[in-house]
Amino acid sequence: MTTAWTTDRPSHADTPDTTADFERLHMLPEGPERQRLAAELVEAWLPMARRLAGKFRDRGEPLEDLEQVAALGLVKAVDRYDPARGPFAPYAVPTIVGEVKRYFRDHAWSVHVPRRIQELRNKVRAAIRELSLADGNRLPTLAQIAEHTRMSEEDVLAGMEAIDSFRAVSLDAQLGVSSFEGDSPALGELLGHSEPRYDTVVAREAVRPFLARLPERERRILYLRFFRDMTQARIGEELGISQMHVSRLLTRACERVRKQIERDATDQRQPALAA
Repeated sequence: MTTAWTTDRPSHADTPDTTADFERLHMLPEGPERQRLAAELVEAWLPMARRLAGKFRDRGEPLEDLEQVAALGLVKAVDRYDPARGPFAPYAVPTIVGEVKRYFRDHAWSVHVPRRIQELRNKVRAAIRELSLADGNRLPTLAQIAEHTRMSEEDVLAGMEAIDSFRAVSLDAQLGVSSFEGDSPALGELLGHSEPRYDTVVAREAVRPFLARLPERERRILYLRFFRDMTQARIGEELGISQMHVSRLLTRACERVRKQIERDATDQRQPALAA
């Protein structure tokens, strides 16, 4: 294939004049000859696809991956192009750019984000960049972004939150914060976690006032059983009663406390319902 370069596009040197080749491709039936010519056309327009991919290079994805996606868009454009529609470049550019944008939307997000939020993120991100450049690299305010994008402040906030959702950070990621040992701690080391004994503390505080209302012997049995971890037989020896009697007193004491807690919870709910 002989490729000439157009002279009516001085801004870019990657838009070859392949009109005759596309007309020939359009007339060829499926087969080796058509596949060979299509491959030559893709190779001829590949510099333009790479240039378009380069416009997305600052969005967190490797340039090599973006160029591959752009090349895939170029292949689709060459295969679907009809010379009757006009010049190839105006048809190919949105096809290639659309393929790259779909890649970001469908594959590059490590955390699932609804498409609407992704679009808000892109608008907010572009607005921040434009306003910052126009104002000496000063970050714009929420109201300025909303006015610039003609979006509500709620949508701007949603877009700003999504800016940090593009990449998930590993819990093993080292942070740039010095510790006493001199090593940078991992993110997971700084995150809080559930303390299983908190529930026990809350339960003990909840039953404390009701335990005080029990008879002395029942309070002592509960203390020996649940705080001293003594068996019912050992408690019986301690108090001079049978193991069966200890079991009955233990069951009765627990039942009293449970009913008092339930009654107290009901009394607390009733004023709220009345209000």
